[in-house]
Amino acid sequence: MTNNETAMVESHQPPTQRVALVIQYLGTHFHGWQKQPRHRTVQEEIEKAIFNILGYSTALYGAGRTDAGVHAAAQVAHFDVKSKIPASKWATILNNYLPKDILIRASAAVSHDWHARFSAEYRRYRYTIYTDERPNLFVRAFSWHYYYAPLDESLMQAALKPLIGHHHLKAFHRSNSHRQHSWVEIQAAECYRTDSFIHIELQANGFLYGMVRLLVGMLVQVGSRQRSLASFTDIWKNQRREEVKYAAPAHGLCLLRVGYPDFPFPKHIWFDTQPLYVIGR
Repeated sequence: MTNNETAMVESHQPPTQRVALVIQYLGTHFHGWQKQPRHRTVQEEIEKAIFNILGYSTALYGAGRTDAGVHAAAQVAHFDVKSKIPASKWATILNNYLPKDILIRASAAVSHDWHARFSAEYRRYRYTIYTDERPNLFVRAFSWHYYYAPLDESLMQAALKPLIGHHHLKAFHRSNSHRQHSWVEIQAAECYRTDSFIHIELQANGFLYGMVRLLVGMLVQVGSRQRSLASFTDIWKNQRREEVKYAAPAHGLCLLRVGYPDFPFPKHIWFDTQPLYVIGR
C-alpha cells in the first residue's frame, strides 16, 4: 500500500477520543474497584461491557480504588477509544450491558491530557452510622448499625478538627499497602447527625489503604467515651499504629464524589448523589 493509500484509509478511521464516566455502584458483591484474578470487581465488569460493545479490549482508569464492600455514588473513570459512538452516548449504551449493581450516570468527552486519577484535586468519602437500637432492613446495606452505646457526634467532630491539614497518618494506614508513605492532605472533615444517623465526611487529595474505616473505628470509641480526645489525637500524631485495632465495616462507606478543576459534567450528576437517610425515633 502506498503512502497516499495508507493516508486515505486512516482518514476514514474515527479519531481516538477520551471518554470520562461518572459511575455508581453497590459494593456489596464486589471485591473492590481494581481488577483482580478470581474476584468480581467493578473495573473488570465495565471493561467487559466495553469489550462486548467494541469487540476489543481497552483499559479503564479510575479516580481511586475502593475496597471490597465499599460503595460509590460518583466514582470517575476514563478510557480511550476509536469509535463513531459520541462520547455522551456511552453512558446509555454501557448501562444496557452492565449488571444491575453498576450504573453509569453520565459520559462525556475530555481532552487527551485529562486523567481520572491524576487530574483529580480531591476525593470525598461519607461513612454512615445507624444508631437506633431497632434494626432496619432498608438501611442495613449502607450503614453500620451501632447501638451498643450512645454516640456523641460533637465529640467526634472535635476529634476530627485537628486532622485538617497535611499530616503523616501512619496510624490509619493498613500494613499490607504498597504505598511508600503515609502523608495525606485532609481538606475537610465533618461529623453530623440526621435523626438516627451519624454521617462522617472526609475530603483529601488522596486516601491511604483502609484509612477511612480505621479512622471511623477509632472515632466511634471517642463518640462512645471509651477513648478521650487527647488519646485519639496522640495516637495519630505519634503514628502509634499498634493502638488502632478495629476497622469500621466496609458497607457503611461510600465514595461520595471526586473533584476536578475542569470537569465536563453538571453538578447534579456528581456532587452529592448518595441520599441522606432521615428516620426519626
